Amino acid sequence: MDDMDRKILSVLQSDSSQSVAEMAEKVGLSHTPFWRRLKRLEKDGVIRERVSILDPQKLGLDITVFANIKLRQHDEETLEAFEREVAAFPEVVECYSMSGETDYVVRALVASIEEYERLLKRKLLHLPGVVAINSHFALKCIKLTTRLPL
Repeated sequence: MDDMDRKILSVLQSDSSQSVAEMAEKVGLSHTPFWRRLKRLEKDGVIRERVSILDPQKLGLDITVFANIKLRQHDEETLEAFEREVAAFPEVVECYSMSGETDYVVRALVASIEEYERLLKRKLLHLPGVVAINSHFALKCIKLTTRLPL
């Protein structure tokens, strides 16, 4: 990856809805070389997907919850089953395997505290191997970005 690729990625991160011609102009390339580089970055997996970023609050998802989850056992079967099942929950927008005292951290978006309680009781506590969940409710989002530092 060279400096031109980084410029392309920077322009794409700022607004992927622009046309190829508009983005090419911003980085100083003509249409075809820009398009070739863009396709290579997609093929190489540097660009995983192009999406629209929605505002959760405008969709009624006002509550952000971080749940620290501890598992009873750490065998491969339990870990794989946990990860497969939690990935299927639409309320869970992020899940990380962690080092330290917590095995996983989940970020969930829900409409209300009551909705989180239902998610907790009906889904999260029933995940394979779960022994404890410690939930934290975000009071205010200071920074949230999908832009990577290039």
